[in-house]
Amino acid sequence: MRPSDTPTPSDTPHPAVAARGAQGEAAAALPGATAKPSDLAGRRRGPASGTARPAAAPRPAPAPAERGTLDLDKLYAARLQAARARPYLAAALHALHVVESWEVPTMGVDRHWRCYASPAFVDRLPVEELASVWVHEVSHLLRDHHGRGDRVARARGLTGPGDRLRMNIAADCEINDDAFGDGLLTPTGAVTPRLLGMPEGGVMEDYLDRFRLKRYTLHLTWLDCGSGADGMARPWELGPEGAHGLTAQERDAVRFRVAQGITGLPGDAPAGWRRWAEEVFHPPQPWRALLGAAIRSAVTGSGGRAGLHLRTPLAPLRRAARGRPAEPAPPPAAGDGGRRHLRLGERRGTRQRAAGGDRHLARGGRPAGPGVRGQLRRGGHEGGPAVPG
Repeated sequence: MRPSDTPTPSDTPHPAVAARGAQGEAAAALPGATAKPSDLAGRRRGPASGTARPAAAPRPAPAPAERGTLDLDKLYAARLQAARARPYLAAALHALHVVESWEVPTMGVDRHWRCYASPAFVDRLPVEELASVWVHEVSHLLRDHHGRGDRVARARGLTGPGDRLRMNIAADCEINDDAFGDGLLTPTGAVTPRLLGMPEGGVMEDYLDRFRLKRYTLHLTWLDCGSGADGMARPWELGPEGAHGLTAQERDAVRFRVAQGITGLPGDAPAGWRRWAEEVFHPPQPWRALLGAAIRSAVTGSGGRAGLHLRTPLAPLRRAARGRPAEPAPPPAAGDGGRRHLRLGERRGTRQRAAGGDRHLARGGRPAGPGVRGQLRRGGHEGGPAVPG
């Protein structure tokens, strides 16, 4: 130790002062304790300049949690698993364009084949359930629930949000009665006909008449699959002018390809999908309206009667072969164009030729030619078609 470092008596505190200072520091260290002024007197100051030790900087408040981004890798992995479980839906699954949205509750589709996904919903569900959700959402578009919902709304006057919710529930019942199983898990909270006490194997229009929004359906108010399920546009959707939407021709091409995969290849597709595929290739026709239009056209059409006579040119020859007398030709009707007159004149001339040939044979003469009856027996006549026997 250097001489300058040797403590002097003036630098060494009194033992009593040092004891009081140690007690004050110990008391200040206790939680909730407050040091007395007399205790602070014995504390040693910091630097020789006499300035106090600077206080620690205040800890910044934690920033609000930022919204996470959509996990596309997880979502696409679920789509791949859905395509493996339902290979006939692969073309439709890959035709959907994914759009991230925090406004959609879970996942939803619009009529232009966009799929809106909530990042929180994708993070919460496992891949196996997400694959089932993919199949469910694309089924709304393939089965044209948006177009059918619009037609039902116009026919029955269903315009309110509650009516559209009923359509969405009915459409889910049509899909979920045979959509899951065989590699697809039933998602949590899926709506099935059995859950609402209805029979399976129905369609949206039938289910819509079988239930109402009551107490037992209050837990389904969160359900929202987008305009692709009922036809009513949602605030988060991009609309017809948005990007990455399919045209009407492209949507029909996707439906036709899926239907061809169901009917053209061997497999065990559910009954609902087989029925849908048959309707795509052979859409139901309004046969009552078509039959009524055909009958009205045949009854009221002015060209129908003339066409019937023109299609039967052998009728005059058959009458002549039976030996009926010729009828005098009436004057042509106004506006007929002489067609009726020509037909009657041709009929009279044929009968007269047949009668003349018979009289010649009755007198014992030998006919110069085969005659009318001979022509008829041989299957033809002069200037006309053959007469069937």
